[in-house]
Amino acid sequence: MTTKPDGPDFASSSLPRHLVRGVIGFGGVIGSVAFVSTVGPISLLLLPVGVLALRGCPMCWAIGLAQTISRGRLRRTCEDGRCKATVTDRDREDRPAEPVPS
Repeated sequence: MTTKPDGPDFASSSLPRHLVRGVIGFGGVIGSVAFVSTVGPISLLLLPVGVLALRGCPMCWAIGLAQTISRGRLRRTCEDGRCKATVTDRDREDRPAEPVPS
């Protein structure tokens, strides 16, 4: 029996998409503070963009990065009241176990 995670899911659909979100998020947060002396308080408009891209906080983004990387590789199964995480081989799952009749 495979179970779903109980906690929140911060993962993205792909690793490149998650990394782009990180660049936009951290760039927005850092840029909002760094450009205050140059542009003035208008630079603070970058802060909500950065926070939105990070889905709230840098830690949420980091947790999502770990979830995105491990998605599809770790499988949680529970049997007889004992749960364990196992690493799955994606190549074996994609290939049929028996030859397909033609």
